[in-house]
Amino acid sequence: MNVSDPISEIILHNYPQSPVAEKVRVALGIKGLSWRNVEIPRIPPKPMLTALTGGYRRTPVMQIGADIYCDSQCIIRELERRYPTPFLMPVSDAGLMWCLSRWTDGDLFDLGVKIVLGAAGDDLPGNFAKDRGRLYLGENWAEGLKSANAQLSHLVSQLRAPLLWLNNQLGDGRNFLLGSSPAAIDAQIYSVVWFVRGRWSGGPPFLSEFVDLERWENEVREIGHGSSSNMNPEDAMATALNANPEPVTGVAPNETQGLVEGMNVCVSPDVDGGEQPVEGKIHRADAETITIERNTKSVGTVCVHFPRAGYRVAVK
Repeated sequence: MNVSDPISEIILHNYPQSPVAEKVRVALGIKGLSWRNVEIPRIPPKPMLTALTGGYRRTPVMQIGADIYCDSQCIIRELERRYPTPFLMPVSDAGLMWCLSRWTDGDLFDLGVKIVLGAAGDDLPGNFAKDRGRLYLGENWAEGLKSANAQLSHLVSQLRAPLLWLNNQLGDGRNFLLGSSPAAIDAQIYSVVWFVRGRWSGGPPFLSEFVDLERWENEVREIGHGSSSNMNPEDAMATALNANPEPVTGVAPNETQGLVEGMNVCVSPDVDGGEQPVEGKIHRADAETITIERNTKSVGTVCVHFPRAGYRVAVK
């Protein structure tokens, strides 16, 4: 990557404690990439981030020029497209790995979140509890937090079996889950284990049962995060303002929702997290990704990219 050209730089909007950002940081490390680090607030408001995304507030967001990539699924896919080697998805098994990622990013991650939030109980700061509770547990988040606390031992038991399976997978001495080289699945599962270990006081003793998994954790940790340097959010916004989004447009055949280029739509995560939908005009759409174009005075014309899997597209 030509790091002297600010328009082509990878900019990651994130904060250090985010497990999903850790997933992407490890992916950047696997590829050995240089990137700019913009630290964002842990809870809203996040005015400079949402100026770029149109309202999307989750972490992380990747920016390359005037192209804004939301959700780690979309980010990893774009990193693989732009920087194909070393690969994140094994060429022969990429389809299976993408299907497996829906479990690691869905049920497995949600289980880790419930354990961490449930174990924290009343120790969670009120504003953080309300924000994350609403985001991950729905409108009745307060009851959800109480339930997670009351069912903590059950939740941990549900995590134990998958970790045992992974530990057994690593029992032949392999360095990484698929063999001698790291892949996206290592980053995806590592981020959950990293979160449970670092954010739950019971994490380290719980994880000590899994000797080969702990060895693998050390292998993934040693990969690092590539090479990063800090950037302030104002400069990231200026980068978008001075760039143009990728020009490729159009809607792929067999579109199931009747979307057409230029149509006004709203895009949001397909969960009840109380989040603001992002509005814009369809720039490009296919089975994996939807890209909407937005224009504002502060960042100019940007294209905001979302996955189709796990996101809802509503025609305005």
